[in-house]
Amino acid sequence: MSKVPPAKAGIPFRALVPNAVTALALCFGLTGVSFAISAAYGNDRDWQLALACVIGAGVLDGMDGRIARLLRAESRFGAELDSLSDNVAFGTAPALILFLWSLQTAPSFGWIAALALAVSCALRLARFNARIDSADQPHKSAGFNTGVPAPAGAGLAFVPVFLWLVTGSEWFRAWYVVMPWVLLVALLLISSVPTYSWSSIRIRSGWRLFALAGIALLGAALVTNPWITLLAISLVYLAVLPFSVASYSRVKRRRSAAAASPRRDR
Repeated sequence: MSKVPPAKAGIPFRALVPNAVTALALCFGLTGVSFAISAAYGNDRDWQLALACVIGAGVLDGMDGRIARLLRAESRFGAELDSLSDNVAFGTAPALILFLWSLQTAPSFGWIAALALAVSCALRLARFNARIDSADQPHKSAGFNTGVPAPAGAGLAFVPVFLWLVTGSEWFRAWYVVMPWVLLVALLLISSVPTYSWSSIRIRSGWRLFALAGIALLGAALVTNPWITLLAISLVYLAVLPFSVASYSRVKRRRSAAAASPRRDR
């Protein structure tokens, strides 16, 4: 009678790849804080490097989940690591960068505003994790996010910095301009405002080539004029928020009508 060979110990290498990308995103976020500390001591160019690190973390964050699905390496461990990475890269790191860049000059409550951004990001991610296995998620089932996602929140929080880099005006660096903006972004993170997610975006077949051309041009713009391009993306995202609310309201009304119609037929 032949013996069954024992199962191989360990996990396949493909399962490590998405987690390594997630860990790299976390490192990018913390490296951004390191550049911000250097910039606070007089090297203004390091502010750009600090922002670039957080943006790089956002790119990696958009890749890790897709890599995991492509390699069939999704796991609960990966989901938890991704949440922790997001909290550091898009909550803690932007809060510290903005504090060192502007909020530390506030006579009072500058640190509180920075904390509000970091805590709101953590609360948003905790809410997402708590609902991940819940069947009752009206926003998600309709293809919407609940509140502004963490990477988008970090990008919006940096709008005053983008304006400062583009215009050179110190007015955008003033704490009385930055503080209200940071608090607004913190509220958007923990709000219940329905926002578009990637799954809610549908491109008609006749527009695919135009979409690909637009993505290519956007990539070129990010390379040649990154701060103007990122500022434009942030402003467009803000402008789209009312449309996402209206779109979800239409979806909600259609669902209510569909749920009520069988009752009328009885």
